[in-house]
Amino acid sequence: MRLSCCQTVLAAAILLNLLVLLYVSWLQQQQRGRRPPGPPRRGGPPRPSAVGPAVTVLIREFEDFDNAVAETAASFLRHDPAQPVLVVADAPPYPPLALPAGPGVRLLLLDPTLDGPAVRPETHVATPFVALVPDGVRADAPRQLARMAAALEGEGEDGARLVAAPVGPPPRCLALNISVREWTARYGPAPAPPLCAALDGGPAVVLLRARDLFALAAPLARPLGSSLFLQTAARGWAVRLLDLPFAPARRPPLSSAHARWKAERLGRSRRERLLRELGVKRVDWDDGRREWFGCSKETPRCFGTVLDDTPDYLYRGRWTPPCCLRALRETARHVAGVLEAAGVRYWLEGGSLLGAARLGDIIPWDYDVDLGIYLEDVAGCELLRGAEAGSVVDERGFVWEKAVEGDFFRVQYSEHNHLHVDLWPFYPRDGVMTKDTWLGHRQDVEFPEHFLRPLVPLRFAGFVARAPNNYRHFLELKFGEGAIEKPEYPNPARRRLEGEA
Repeated sequence: MRLSCCQTVLAAAILLNLLVLLYVSWLQQQQRGRRPPGPPRRGGPPRPSAVGPAVTVLIREFEDFDNAVAETAASFLRHDPAQPVLVVADAPPYPPLALPAGPGVRLLLLDPTLDGPAVRPETHVATPFVALVPDGVRADAPRQLARMAAALEGEGEDGARLVAAPVGPPPRCLALNISVREWTARYGPAPAPPLCAALDGGPAVVLLRARDLFALAAPLARPLGSSLFLQTAARGWAVRLLDLPFAPARRPPLSSAHARWKAERLGRSRRERLLRELGVKRVDWDDGRREWFGCSKETPRCFGTVLDDTPDYLYRGRWTPPCCLRALRETARHVAGVLEAAGVRYWLEGGSLLGAARLGDIIPWDYDVDLGIYLEDVAGCELLRGAEAGSVVDERGFVWEKAVEGDFFRVQYSEHNHLHVDLWPFYPRDGVMTKDTWLGHRQDVEFPEHFLRPLVPLRFAGFVARAPNNYRHFLELKFGEGAIEKPEYPNPARRRLEGEA
């Protein structure tokens, strides 16, 4: 078979291309062989030079009206132009942010819109670690974030799930005990600093694993520091304060007195809203201060109508909110004082007597206070006489009225807040105390009058109340043997205590 001239030229060209490709491949292999091998990987954060940055910078805590977000972001980009920087806001900042250019710089808006997609912040983080960077931080040294990530990888044995680096003077290292059941956060000195449960008093860069951050119920709620440590402390996670300080921005945000005042006012509002949303109604600080975020005389109580003797919070594994217990104590003290001044014989009844015998206080899951009174003494008390005719508000704002459910009285904490003390009028009949209204409660039974002759003092809710003599037998008559030693919820058929007390 003869080849034409064109076929010969074409075959030669193909052969030449193959030879060139083989030569280029041989050269590349030679160059790889001469390159010194890199150190073996032993875990820890990825090397930025090999696989890109291991940490996303997330800037959440800033104010629209006065911030240094652009400078903060740019300081990290100077060390690595590929550094991911995620600026998170609820709504479009005004005035708009002039963010530096970078392939990983992005503004994420959390507020939903009618025509927008669902916002899932975790889908915008592709790195194993996240650094929560406050506004006004300057990254002066390279690889600061990488060193923080490496430190976190080495802290597994002591329980640290977060690390923090101060910005300026170090913040306070605190212990933080969260009692979800009691709606309470208690701060105190950290037992083993620099291992802390919370930081307070100064800004810090906080680094944690992205999967840990987005496992929280409200990962980006503001104020970010308060929100983060409340949620991590509730899970038993600790934060280690590192000696890797960041510098403040050259032009710090909130430099004017007006801007600081405005930011502080907004911060207080956000914190109050956050604590209410997370179900924290009392905060005890390490210096003895106590803050309340629950109900008051000017607001409704924290729970609605109680059905089957089981308030709604028991179904959520919680006890009576501390603000409600405070209001009940105050109401009980006030009512007892009025009754004693008017010569009305009264005594602790039902669950209130149980609480006094067991704890000297209201049972931690109770929702009202019960007192028995002698019916014949009602006429001697002006407020009770007035309550028979209609609702009476006394000089301290407590509301005295006749209960709609039957022939007994009720004293409410205020016109807005219906936490109350019930006053049950009893009268003797053949040596037995009885009354005209029975609501079918377990303890709602008649009893011999000799338990009231005499009445005895008993500590209750911060004051000395009156109680039946031999109150142990009195309680066992009403609740059964061992009532004091065997606590249970008011209606075990609906909700059992299950050894929580």
